[in-house]
Amino acid sequence: MLLWHRGWVVSRWLSATGADEELVVTAQVRQRTATSRTPRRRGHRQDPDLVVAPGEVPTKRQRVAAYAIVRSHRGLLGTICSDRTAVPGRWQLPGGGLEASETSSQAVIREVREETDQSVALRRLVDLQSDHWVGRAPNGRLEDFQAIRIIYTAVCTAPTEPEVLDVGGTTEASHWVSLRGWRSLPWTSSARSALDRHVDELSGLFAR
Repeated sequence: MLLWHRGWVVSRWLSATGADEELVVTAQVRQRTATSRTPRRRGHRQDPDLVVAPGEVPTKRQRVAAYAIVRSHRGLLGTICSDRTAVPGRWQLPGGGLEASETSSQAVIREVREETDQSVALRRLVDLQSDHWVGRAPNGRLEDFQAIRIIYTAVCTAPTEPEVLDVGGTTEASHWVSLRGWRSLPWTSSARSALDRHVDELSGLFAR
């Protein structure tokens, strides 16, 4: 929203470079006009069933993660969240948090391999998402949490049957999904938003 308030809108995301606290995202922008669409913004939310003890103060935490919309001749690659997440059973894009000294592109390629056992080639950076809420972490700690998600498109030229290599983590299973059927699945809100906007960008490379 900072760009919007200063009279600019993002035309397209260009790159995400650096790691850790030095992550730099660049974008092509244009001047805002009367017909420019207002960027979607999620407010600072609180988990609806959250119970906070008297005097309990949330720990502030920010997590930067990278995800990919992966296409192949077998369809769209998706993962299912495990019960170690706040949304077990929901479908998600393959990806996850950046490790120390890791760039977003390195992270998403590693995460896709760990969660699906697929090798992918990144195409381009297509979206940047941010969510902010107060709730309980899986370990029970009260957190004031900001999630920053860097979204890429990617292709898999030699798809195999997906397999979760990082057993016991946040991914329960992974599958190739038909391009005709993905909308009927219970995706997380962030994944569905990214897919609605960008899943067809690779349609010219693969038959449906």
